[in-house]
Amino acid sequence: MTTSYASSDDAAVAIAGARAGADVVRSMYGQRLTCIDKGAGDFATAADVEAEKTIRGVIRAARPDDAVLGEEGGQQGAADAVRQWLVDPLCGTLNYAVGNMLVAVNVALRDGAAAVADPFSGEVFFTDGESAWRRQEGADDALLTPTSATRLVDVNLDPPFPGAPGFRAVDLLAHPGFVESFRPRVVSTTLALAWVAAGKRAAYVTDGGDLSMSVHFAAGIALCRAAGCVVTGIDGAPVGEAGRGLLAAADAETHGLLMSMMRSRR
Repeated sequence: MTTSYASSDDAAVAIAGARAGADVVRSMYGQRLTCIDKGAGDFATAADVEAEKTIRGVIRAARPDDAVLGEEGGQQGAADAVRQWLVDPLCGTLNYAVGNMLVAVNVALRDGAAAVADPFSGEVFFTDGESAWRRQEGADDALLTPTSATRLVDVNLDPPFPGAPGFRAVDLLAHPGFVESFRPRVVSTTLALAWVAAGKRAAYVTDGGDLSMSVHFAAGIALCRAAGCVVTGIDGAPVGEAGRGLLAAADAETHGLLMSMMRSRR
């Protein structure tokens, strides 16, 4: 039976898109996949491309007038459209290509609803722009509750490091205060942002420029904000043109402690 999402809300569209993409990613896992070289050591697989096509189909059916920016298919519709969806069909492509299941499917409406799906756990983390929730089959939706109790901090160590030499995320791990307060993790996928919102991580740190309109980060940023996390650039400015990179922390204390360490490393 074909399901129509035309009358459902944006969160339902985001969830449906993320789940549809996750189904593709899961079904193609372990296959010998064609790889598409994107230059500078980056690549996509046939699973990335197929998942994005599927997600676009869900959005097109539900919101035919909306624009979509996808990592693989680029821009469809006006780039300055009021309603634009940002799609990262498979975040963690290298993990996926070598048989590592730490990947995410990200779907976000700019400044609105968003969903992050874990294809292998079956979890979907989503927000309507106001509250953030976790959904898994067989259980009631659970409100996301950030906490720093795990003391686990994910740090994106993938080059390049645009903040160098002033700051590199890897330098944070050498700060003596870091090992006193936290334990590092390197997931290499923005699934870690959903984990901050869900209380599975205390914080997430990555270098970079303006990430507010990044297909990789938009959904995770939306989740963290809706869950009540403290979200800024690594310079402490709001994420966007003024801020650079990303620091998402479960609470103000964790955010302040990490900011002090990063400033001292500079």
